[in-house]
Amino acid sequence: MNLPAPRADIAALPRYIPGARGAADQVPPVKVSSNETPFGPLPSVAEAIARASAQSNRYPDMFAVELTERLASRYNVNATQVVVGGGSVGVLGHILQAYCAPGDEVLFAWRSFEAYPILTRIAGATPVTVPLNREARHDLPAMAAAITPRTKVAIVCSPNNPTGPSIGREEFVAFMASVPPHVLVVLDEAYVEFVRNPATVDGRAVLDGYPNLVVLRTFSKAYGLAGLRVGFALGSEALVAPVRACVTPFSVSTVAQAAAIASLAAESELMERVDAVVAERERVLDVLVAEGWTIPQADGNFYWIAAGERTEGLAGFLSAHTPAILVRPFGGEGIRVSVGDQAENTAVLDAFANYPDRV
Repeated sequence: MNLPAPRADIAALPRYIPGARGAADQVPPVKVSSNETPFGPLPSVAEAIARASAQSNRYPDMFAVELTERLASRYNVNATQVVVGGGSVGVLGHILQAYCAPGDEVLFAWRSFEAYPILTRIAGATPVTVPLNREARHDLPAMAAAITPRTKVAIVCSPNNPTGPSIGREEFVAFMASVPPHVLVVLDEAYVEFVRNPATVDGRAVLDGYPNLVVLRTFSKAYGLAGLRVGFALGSEALVAPVRACVTPFSVSTVAQAAAIASLAAESELMERVDAVVAERERVLDVLVAEGWTIPQADGNFYWIAAGERTEGLAGFLSAHTPAILVRPFGGEGIRVSVGDQAENTAVLDAFANYPDRV
C-alpha cells in the first residue's frame, strides 16, 4: 500500500529527547534531567493563572497585545520590536521559517541546543555546525570563518545549553563585526538571568547597535513557566515583522499570557528565587570540583560533565541510586545536570560521591 510520504528531510530528522521523568510506581526520583526551576508559580502568578483559566472557552488574544506592551516597556523598545510565541523554541522556529529557504544554511555551535538542527531542517534549510572549543565554549572566530554566501542565520547560545559557558561581550562584539550584514544573528539567552559573570554579553544592551541581531528569551526558566510555553524575541521592527507573520495563530494561550504578565509584575520576587538557584549551583560545583570532577564554566541553571564514552555508565549509575537521580545524558559526550532545590542537590552530591571514576 502506498501511503502518503513525508518530506525526505523530515523523515530523517533527529528526534528531540526530553528529560527523563521516572516511573509512576517507583520512589519519586530526583528529576534534574530538564532545565526547569524547582519552584512552583508564585502565589500572585497562580492567582492570575486561575483567573485566566476561567476564560478557557474563549480564544486568547492572538497578538498578545498586553504582554507585548509590557515586554516593550520592560526592555525599553517599541512594541513593534517584540514578537511573542509558544516558548523561545517556538519563536526560533518562526524566525527560521521567516528567513530561511531550501538551500540556505543555518550556522550554530555543536554541541548546543538539540532543537537547532531539528528546527533548521523543518524550515527547509541546511544545518552547519562548528565544534565547541576545549573549554566547551563557542569558538566564535571559527563560526565567523564558517559563514558562506549560503549562510542565512547564525545562532549563538549564551549560556550554552548543555555545556554551560556564556559568551563574553568583547568576543561577541568581535564576532558581530565579522558577520556580513545580510546574515541574521540570533542570540539565544534562555538562561541569561542566571549569569553572574560581568563580562558576559547582555543581548538587550547591544541590540541597538546591530540591525541584523535578534535576541531570544523565555519565561520557561527563571520565571518558572516551562509548562505554559511562552517566549519572545527582540529586534528591529524590520526584522521582527516577518517573524510575527509566521507565528501560529493563538499559539500563546490566555493562561500563558496572564502568567507571563503577572510574572513581569513580580519580577523582583522571582529574581530572589533565581539567586537561590545560583547559590545552590555554586555550592554544588564547589563540592564536585573539590572531589575531582572537571566541569566547564556553569552560567545557567545546570552544569556539564564531559563523560565521553563513560556517559551511559555514569547516567546509569546515577539512575540506580536511591533515590534515582535522573540526568540528561548525551550519548558518548557527557551529561547535563540541572540545579534543583537544596534537598535535590544534596541527593545528587551523595550519588556522585559514590561514583568510583571521576570525570
